[in-house]
Amino acid sequence: MRVVLETQAVTKTYQGGSGLINAVDAVALSVHEGEFVALVGPSGSGKTTMLAMLAALLKPTAGAILIDGQDLSTMSEAQRTAFRREKIGFTFQANNLVPFLTALENVELMLRLNGKLDKASQARARDLLARLGLGDRLHNLPRQLSGGQQQRVAIARALIHNPQVVLADEPTASLDTERAFQAVETFAALIHEQRRAGIMVTHDLRMVPYADTVIQMLDGKVSSVLTSRADIAALAGTGRGDRPPTRDITSEARPVNPLRTPELAAALNVV
Repeated sequence: MRVVLETQAVTKTYQGGSGLINAVDAVALSVHEGEFVALVGPSGSGKTTMLAMLAALLKPTAGAILIDGQDLSTMSEAQRTAFRREKIGFTFQANNLVPFLTALENVELMLRLNGKLDKASQARARDLLARLGLGDRLHNLPRQLSGGQQQRVAIARALIHNPQVVLADEPTASLDTERAFQAVETFAALIHEQRRAGIMVTHDLRMVPYADTVIQMLDGKVSSVLTSRADIAALAGTGRGDRPPTRDITSEARPVNPLRTPELAAALNVV
């Protein structure tokens, strides 16, 4: 399979009170088309900083980040912004849906920003939402949707413009357990089907059995890479080497108010 995303000794250094701190320290990884990767580790391990660099939101202090053969670290801010809009899809823990746009309009927003909104893409947006069980919710505002439904709209928006890389930052943080499993299963299935390179940052190890590869980070470095089903199951504590059973993604979720966090404010600047 073709490598879509690759990092070469990527480092991000900050000035701390006692000197320089490597939030990310010489990380090398690769993600192939159709591969879903879970990036895990304790708070402060560097996974969120790593995701921000992969999303072209932060520029590495050293090293290279290549997406589809193009090096993000050599781009200007304007070039990174344009590249991010065209080649990278996002879904965040707070969903970041525009409150005065309908579900369909939220998905179409990425097409509009990229100048690709036409009748064919509008039909594709409707079809994708229908596949996610939201065919009867196209014209609902976010406040009229449950937490699980909002997350599915965010997943559709992350994928609608055919990005090479799709990134998810704690996508289940605002969901109950059942809706969390449904959201991650949906995300993984679409990554596989559409042959995208997908990375999910999560603290919830129960979600990692949906991943093809699990990368563990500690103190800014990659501490281990798990690819066998048995090793991933052991990390999740399931004791099984198979993938979780398929769940019904169209079932109604209980209403959950979206989080309002500093991460949400930051997310508003990425589109």
